[in-house]
Amino acid sequence: MNFEESIEFLQNLTKFGFNFGLNRIEELLRRLGSPHREIRVIHVGGTNGKGSTATMIAAILQAAGYRIGIFTSPHIHSYCERYKINGIDISRDRIAEMMTLLRPHLEQMVAGGFEHPTEFEVSTALGFLYFYLEKVDFLVLEVGLGGAIDSTNVVIPLVSVITNVAMDHMDYLGNSVKEIAEVKTGIIKPGMPVVTAADDPEALRVIRQAAQEKICRLVEIGREVTWQLRNSTPDGQEFDIFTAQKSYENVFIRLAGYHQVVNAATAVAVIELLAGYGYSFDAETVTRGLAEAKWPARLETVRENPRVVLDGAHNLHGSATLKKALTEVFSYRDLILVFGMLGDKEREKVVSMLAPLAKAVVVTKPNSPRAGDWEKIADEVRKYVSEVYLIENIHQAVQKGIEMAGFEDMVCITGSLYMVAEARELFNGK
Repeated sequence: MNFEESIEFLQNLTKFGFNFGLNRIEELLRRLGSPHREIRVIHVGGTNGKGSTATMIAAILQAAGYRIGIFTSPHIHSYCERYKINGIDISRDRIAEMMTLLRPHLEQMVAGGFEHPTEFEVSTALGFLYFYLEKVDFLVLEVGLGGAIDSTNVVIPLVSVITNVAMDHMDYLGNSVKEIAEVKTGIIKPGMPVVTAADDPEALRVIRQAAQEKICRLVEIGREVTWQLRNSTPDGQEFDIFTAQKSYENVFIRLAGYHQVVNAATAVAVIELLAGYGYSFDAETVTRGLAEAKWPARLETVRENPRVVLDGAHNLHGSATLKKALTEVFSYRDLILVFGMLGDKEREKVVSMLAPLAKAVVVTKPNSPRAGDWEKIADEVRKYVSEVYLIENIHQAVQKGIEMAGFEDMVCITGSLYMVAEARELFNGK
């Protein structure tokens, strides 16, 4: 199989949808020689902030001289982005090579009476095989959806992370924070330490109970690890982090938004827990790693005058974080929103949160079968903004937003990560 055939094969597997359970991924990995059992893993789950936190953890470990794999999803522009070693994407040829190795096992599984693994199960297995063959020192593994029912949950990690818990994917995870938290705590393994930055009281109760039942050390960000913000701008933030072991002063990250400071503190807590396995990291290494961390399409400035910012705030919790940044971090005269959100999200609540900040809103259609009745969002937006435009083509919608913006204004492109990714193509030459 070449790269194009491999991606087409993977995309065709989406017909199996979300088919939860670990029996298929476990059988597939068994047939591959159980590569996941030979890798040191940090497992990162949560509603929002998983990718940013995973990236920061990986950056610190890389700064310490380790060979670091990181698996995240979804990708922005290319499937290759899901698998990185020391910040470098897997090559197209290597994807093809991995899929050529995997496909006979899939066919043999089905012939043996097993259900066909889903697209995410196959992509997860591909990652485990790739990182094992590449002999990474650590794998920072992002949960795809939930925790207990996610195909990444076949590992025994050195550290488990639950960034936060909020309402999202309710069709699959539950209709309350408590129910969703119970699913996310599925990544907590007996005796293995846990870090959480969750601040919802109900979620914290569930996480504490799970850690206690499984006899795990639990580190709570905001309680055992704290920080002091020095300066926050659209181009980065300076702050200090304080733990029971060390103080990390004059930390700088290139990621905007107060939530990224919390994510950085979470990453530091994970690094310190690795000391329990005999690894050590000095403050300079930690600080250098954080300064090198990059994560696209999260409060990312892609143009100046007018400033254009991309943010994949794809749910209500993410939109609340975006609102905080728009009101506290960025300075502008008028705000133009380019907005497109999937139909299975809490669109009305998100609109009520973000639309009142804007002078004008351009509503567009995410490039996804889940876009639903995207035009109806405009009816909600008109409750808060008089100047509303409906433009289906994402690139044209972005261009309209920029045309309306003056030199001192700001354009924020947000909603579905699928939509933001396509918008980003206009600014990075893809």
